[in-house]
Amino acid sequence: MKAANLGNYFEDFTPGEIIYHSLSKTIFESDNNLFSLLTMNYHPIHTNVDYAEKEQHGKILVVGTLIFSLVVGITVPDISGKAIANLDYENIEHLAPTFIGDTIYARSKILSLRDSRTKLDRGILYIETVGFNQRNEDVIKFRRHVLVKKKGS
Repeated sequence: MKAANLGNYFEDFTPGEIIYHSLSKTIFESDNNLFSLLTMNYHPIHTNVDYAEKEQHGKILVVGTLIFSLVVGITVPDISGKAIANLDYENIEHLAPTFIGDTIYARSKILSLRDSRTKLDRGILYIETVGFNQRNEDVIKFRRHVLVKKKGS
C-alpha cells in the first residue's frame, strides 16, 4: 500500500486551477452543541429549539464559525498539508444558513502564486475557498494566503 500524500508543494499549484476537495462532513446536532460550548457561543438560535422555531428559519442554525473551521479543515489534504503557515484569512462571507443534517463540501480556486521575498524554499498561494451543501448551495466563501514549502526543502 502506498502512503497517502498530505498536501502539495508550491510548484504543484497552478493559477486558475479549481480543486474539488474529496473530504466532506455531515453536521450533527452533537457537532453544533460541542462547538457552541467550546467557543462559548450560547446564542439560543444555535442551542434552543423552542427559540429557533420562532425565528426566521424555524430551526436551529449551525454556528457560522463551525462551518468556517470545517471548510478550512476539508482543504488541508490538498492545500495546506505541506504548509508552513496560513498567513491570513480575508473576506469571510456567510452566504447561506447551515442546518443540522446538512453535508458540507468545498472547492478552492488558486488565485495567484508568488515566491517568498525572504526565503527561497517557500512560496505564497492566494486562494479562494467556497463551502457548499448537499443542494450545491454556497454557504461560505473566504480568501487566504498560505505559505507552502517548495520541493526539495
